[in-house]
Amino acid sequence: MSFDAQLTLLFNSVAGQSPFLDGAIVFFASYLGYLLVPLFLILLYFSQYQRREKLEIFLTVVLSTLIARAGVTELVRFFYHRPRPFSELPVNELFTDSAWSFPSGHATFFFALAMAIYLYNKQWGIGFFIVAALITINRIIAGVHYPSDIVGGVLIGIAVASAVFHVVHHAKLYSGTMRDRLQ
Repeated sequence: MSFDAQLTLLFNSVAGQSPFLDGAIVFFASYLGYLLVPLFLILLYFSQYQRREKLEIFLTVVLSTLIARAGVTELVRFFYHRPRPFSELPVNELFTDSAWSFPSGHATFFFALAMAIYLYNKQWGIGFFIVAALITINRIIAGVHYPSDIVGGVLIGIAVASAVFHVVHHAKLYSGTMRDRLQ
């Protein structure tokens, strides 16, 4: 048995111990993420950033999450079909998912979100990274991902968000430079 499978079984051994704990695992793995996007929008709306900065942050976050999740993750899954742990291992299955396992779409999306936010606001970003880690670790515990699925998603999310940030930031600097030259 691979090290990845052994780690999955170790994490998953927490599942099935109590209905309360299983409910918490399912909440963190499946539902906590739905609170992050509204939280980001509320923080951004009430922040002290100028309107133009808010728009840049919003654009960076949206592009990062869309490209990472709907672009890169789906491209990888088109070529690489890794079954979920619950279809290969004797795990305590708390819920199922029908998509391929690698890379984790949740890890890709939420770490792209966290990284894009972090590049503009370190304090907010750290909080979003912590919640992204809670979500993804609980997906291993629930038996729907291997640890390597999560690591792959984390790397894709962080890389895409970093690239998008630099493109948007460079475009902003370039447009400012061109505007100055034209005046």
